[in-house]
Amino acid sequence: MFYYVLKYVLLGPLLRVVFRPRIEGLEQVPASGAAIVAGNHLSFSDHFLMPAILRRRITFLAKAEYFTGPGLKGRLTAAFFRSAGQIPVDRSGKEAGQAAIREGLGVLRRGELLGIYPEGTRSPDGRLYKGKVGVAVMAIRAGVPVVPCAMIGTFEAQPPGRVLPRIRPVVIRFGAPLDFSRFAGMTEQKAVLRAVTDEIMSAILALSGQEYVDTYAAVAKAGQADGAAAPKTGRGRGFPHPPLG
Repeated sequence: MFYYVLKYVLLGPLLRVVFRPRIEGLEQVPASGAAIVAGNHLSFSDHFLMPAILRRRITFLAKAEYFTGPGLKGRLTAAFFRSAGQIPVDRSGKEAGQAAIREGLGVLRRGELLGIYPEGTRSPDGRLYKGKVGVAVMAIRAGVPVVPCAMIGTFEAQPPGRVLPRIRPVVIRFGAPLDFSRFAGMTEQKAVLRAVTDEIMSAILALSGQEYVDTYAAVAKAGQADGAAAPKTGRGRGFPHPPLG
């Protein structure tokens, strides 16, 4: 119930005023049945904008830190994410990743929409980073389509470290669903998982027009902290593993 109060009464109308989102390709999101919506991740605002504009409810895998923050702010943030039906994900190791996959598969088995940011964390600089293969595992095991989504302008509206977003328009663009049924039963093959993930990231890239970086966003953030720059692969090119046929 609180999810719909947020969507239609409290948060949704406010977000439409602040961001004036232009929605493109919304018809690409299935009207029923399980599906994954995989998007780029530029801003904290992304968590709220996509649920606000989708006709269906969507459940995101949210980082566990949103549920464990200290003080009043931490408790309020945790209460908000729980009330909105979001699932905490521990990102601290391989077993934690398996737990996140199990949670995501549970959402898909119920015939619901699952929202995923394959980059694993927000982009530190507005570029698109290498996707993690968990999205491929879930898509193949559940046998569901993956709808690519591009958030455009949210980094400029609320970049990392900015508490209150700037009032400016954004674009939310959905692409045609991707079908990976041809890879059924192949989740143990690393090359397949990498190729499927890269195909998803390539679709997001085509929608967003970002510059692609062939490294993980978390590694780039660590490199920035150490004063190192992330390598570039060029705009719209450079995926190391072309999609498998």
